[in-house]
Amino acid sequence: MTNILLVEDDPGIVANLTEFLKREGFSITAVNGQTKAMELLMEENVPFDLLLLDVSLSDGNGFSICAAVKAKMSIPVIFLTASGDEYSVVTGLDLGADDYIPKPFRPRELISRINSVLRRYGTKPVLFSYEGLTLDPGKAQVHKNGQELFLSALEYRLLLFFFQNRGTVLSRTRILEELWDLAGEFVNDNTLTVYIKRLREKIEDDPANPVYIQTLRGIGYKMGK
Repeated sequence: MTNILLVEDDPGIVANLTEFLKREGFSITAVNGQTKAMELLMEENVPFDLLLLDVSLSDGNGFSICAAVKAKMSIPVIFLTASGDEYSVVTGLDLGADDYIPKPFRPRELISRINSVLRRYGTKPVLFSYEGLTLDPGKAQVHKNGQELFLSALEYRLLLFFFQNRGTVLSRTRILEELWDLAGEFVNDNTLTVYIKRLREKIEDDPANPVYIQTLRGIGYKMGK
């Protein structure tokens, strides 16, 4: 599992990012200032694969952390910057930052940036797998028993959401709310039924007796145990 250190002093951003990244399969440690971040980073066995740094912190700043990290170790750094703050972007890159993303940002864009940076460092991005079915968010590819499956954008997002919540019972309402957020388009109850049917036709050996996406009558759906 990819371990990320999030250094951010806005509690709202910390809470939302932590929840989102955990659902994406990452392990997250969050601190709100330079002192705590450096204490963790300077431990003998550095457990982090990537740093997400805000520029302005409760104590110190993200620039100092980035400079210290890049001088002593090889850990990718992505800055979270205020929108339009060109100075912060240039300064961060000059200090060795690997990428930046302006606030407010789209969560899916952040995941794409994270996976891109991890690939450059040779760190394997998160990969979902269950009963011969695999989903690689970094490449947006789905394979079954080594054979690539070609899904529509919404089918892919639906499958990703099931993987992210494997073993959890998902109500139709929750799925609809998630697809609305991810797709940015109207998805109603009838459309959901159609897309689940289409997805099963592509991933199941026997769509009438699904192994991956199980129907719980009157409750919703579940993937796996």
